[in-house]
Amino acid sequence: MNSPIHAPSSSASSSSCSSSHVLHPPPCLTHASRNLKYPLLLPQTICTSQKKYRCFGAHIEASFNTNPLKNYKSFRSSPWWSETQSLVSNQSLNKQLFSVGSLATSTSQDVSDTTRIGDDKIGVLLLNLGGPETLEDVQPFLFNLFADPDIIRLPRIFSFLQKPLAQFVSVVRAPKSKEGYASIGGGSPLRRMTDAQAEELRKSLWGKNVPAKVYVGMRYWHPFTEEAIEQIKRDGITKLVVLPLYPQFSISTSGSSLRLLENIFREDEYLVNMQHTVIPSWYQREGYIKAMANLIEKELKSFDSPDEVMIFFSAHGVPLAYVEEAGDPYKVEMEECVDLIMEELETRKITNPYTLAYQSRVGPVEWLRPYTDETIIELGKKGVKSLLAVPISFVSEHIETLEEIDVEYKELALESGIQNWGRVPALGCEPTFISDLADAVIESLPYVGALAASDLEARQSLVPLGSVEELLAAYDTQRKELPPPVIVWEWGWTKSAETWNGRVAMLAVLLLLFFEVTTDKGLLHQFGIWPSLR
Repeated sequence: MNSPIHAPSSSASSSSCSSSHVLHPPPCLTHASRNLKYPLLLPQTICTSQKKYRCFGAHIEASFNTNPLKNYKSFRSSPWWSETQSLVSNQSLNKQLFSVGSLATSTSQDVSDTTRIGDDKIGVLLLNLGGPETLEDVQPFLFNLFADPDIIRLPRIFSFLQKPLAQFVSVVRAPKSKEGYASIGGGSPLRRMTDAQAEELRKSLWGKNVPAKVYVGMRYWHPFTEEAIEQIKRDGITKLVVLPLYPQFSISTSGSSLRLLENIFREDEYLVNMQHTVIPSWYQREGYIKAMANLIEKELKSFDSPDEVMIFFSAHGVPLAYVEEAGDPYKVEMEECVDLIMEELETRKITNPYTLAYQSRVGPVEWLRPYTDETIIELGKKGVKSLLAVPISFVSEHIETLEEIDVEYKELALESGIQNWGRVPALGCEPTFISDLADAVIESLPYVGALAASDLEARQSLVPLGSVEELLAAYDTQRKELPPPVIVWEWGWTKSAETWNGRVAMLAVLLLLFFEVTTDKGLLHQFGIWPSLR
């Protein structure tokens, strides 16, 4: 499959740089459906650039030093207002709009001064994947990863095999994974870097007059989300902002962490009564976009001919069925994110060609295309000589950046005829990025427990701020069984045949696991790989 190569438009105000996909301008205000008691006016994607976007049929200036009442009047003049006027009274809407001015990012002082904390104890929970800190941690970490039904989704009839399958896969993959972690120092630096981000975020919040505590909750390794929640309870936090460290939302990342939080919240009386809100994604924020552009601009200068460098965005992939069948917004958000970064670079007179591909696929099923490895080979064949890799979905260095990109893809690029290789570092504690995360937290505070959106329409492409349950109602609420990625059999040595071969192999693995679980006579037991369950 040919990967699209984009050349930025001549105008920096262009909202799309490619004809290969249609990208929509980020909304200034969002609402879920006409079934709501009142429209949602929540700041997940409040415009954070000095541009005009068409929101509900009206142009709203995304300038954050303007009077919010002016924006409110512009909003009232739109056709959308007349459609919802019968659903909400002027008094009710005025009440809900009280803090729009404080939610729009301007200066740090402006944001902080409009936030009222009172006697509340504010907490921020950063969610991330987690990673093994030592080589001994690799196999149990992989088990936790593959035991998550949001990572490997088995048909319901085989759901009882989730953990046995996770055990089998983790044991099989552990040796190769250990080699990868050994090559980057013997473990993942993700916890250390996430702790550093949490500390810098805490300092930034205190510098903006918000004395909040920041916690780190990992999905698959220490400190686990459950550990962070226990500390939050011990500290007596009354208002919590949940901030996944994934710029773009996906069922398999933010969604998995939110589903775990949902289960924890439902079982704990303290958490049921604690007000909270979730920032589901933040890829459109001005600070994030500028921080990414800063890093790209800096790395381009390291090339002898910066103008000739292909900017290569590499994002973590997800199974195609997540997007096409389960409504995962990840692909759309990723493409919008890339275009916004390129628009920012255009304002700096940087008009390099660019492309986007997806890495880290696992298993026989179809994942988002184009694939990173195939795209690198294709670019080499097209005569590209200079390539700058940009890890677009990662805010911290870990195995996918330090080993997969820096080692595997670099070697592949050089073998494919690409002579000059560079890589943009992950954001880490980049000051602009951290400051913008702090602003995102501050902007969300007026909405902690303020609005209910129980009728949030499922599969909405962009979800505003809301509670855990509200967001899960919008993404994959029914947890439908994902359909097979290939429906029609094709004879011969084809991609379809390869996929079906993979399914047959998976069925064989399931049968093997069933035999291992029900007896102690299987091969894995004999070799001591599978512990006896009796």
